[in-house]
Amino acid sequence: MKISIITITFNSEKTLQRTLDSVQSQTYREIEHVIVDGASTDGTKNLIERYAKQHPNVRWVSEKDKGIYNALNKGISLATGDIIGFLHSDDVLFSCHSIEQIASAFSDPSIDVVYGDLQYCRDGKIVRRWKSNAFHPHSLKYGWMPPHPTMYVRKEVYQQVGEYDEWFHISADYDMMLRIFQRGYHSQYIPEVLVRMETGGASNKNTKARLSKTQEDYIVLKKNHVGIGYLTVACKQLRKLRQFFRKS
Repeated sequence: MKISIITITFNSEKTLQRTLDSVQSQTYREIEHVIVDGASTDGTKNLIERYAKQHPNVRWVSEKDKGIYNALNKGISLATGDIIGFLHSDDVLFSCHSIEQIASAFSDPSIDVVYGDLQYCRDGKIVRRWKSNAFHPHSLKYGWMPPHPTMYVRKEVYQQVGEYDEWFHISADYDMMLRIFQRGYHSQYIPEVLVRMETGGASNKNTKARLSKTQEDYIVLKKNHVGIGYLTVACKQLRKLRQFFRKS
């Protein structure tokens, strides 16, 4: 069972190496690493070229894209693995066994989606832990969602539900998860941290981004006929607050 890990990059020279090392350190060996670079202007492209020469399991492209979700869609189209997940260019897999744990969950052929917990860090310090839980259909209307960076999905699921909606600038991952979980695909929760993520992403880098995220989340809920509008958005935000008190 081949697992494709998609990494999207743009001018990520300072952080990309640790992401690459994280993938190559995995004990699970049937990994394809797909790197989609948005025509970086720093040393990112040279770093990827050197990495690809050293590791035959790498596929990559460097060209202009139309944003994060366009790059994710491009990565999915390039991936040849049975399972697809994402690891962004400033994130790392939590341990060398993370992908092995994910692969073990997928050894059950009835499982379509696997996810775990996420740890947020800033300057090497843990600031927040997103502890998820097993999916229940009623959870969606109360703002539940799994940590997207930990979510691995069978490729045929993406083929069935379609691409990330590039109309959204911040919330297309939330839209994708609602589309997947509403269809009744079987999921498996791994109650351990699978990914360590640096804070400061597109959805939480400043107040303006957080407001845009709130507005897009509301549109996502309406589009998918889930929840009670801004009440569900508020529940989603309250879930985040608990993460700051759960750092270990």
